[in-house]
Amino acid sequence: MATSESDGSQTATVTTEHTLDTITTAGIFVLYVDTVNMAIGDYLTLRAKVKVRSVGTTRLAYTAKYAGVQGDLVKISLPVASTNEVVFTLEQTAGTGRAYPWEIMSL
Repeated sequence: MATSESDGSQTATVTTEHTLDTITTAGIFVLYVDTVNMAIGDYLTLRAKVKVRSVGTTRLAYTAKYAGVQGDLVKISLPVASTNEVVFTLEQTAGTGRAYPWEIMSL
């Protein structure tokens, strides 16, 4: 059964990578982002980063990029399993900074 790990709304500052949450508990996590506010000229990048070992460095594991007005408004990441650390980020790389409601689910 899925449960909400965290949620919020991130208003993007263009070219700034915003950390939505850093999770240090073991589990499987999925990021949901509502892109209803995207317009022509907007570019969005969602990332998931993981720490493979507890003494390791957090590294990129997943990237998804979106441009312009979206037909499917809710973006869902791949499930990310970790026993150490998961970091979900959002970066709008072009356009006008938009508000992005988001939620991270724990499976």
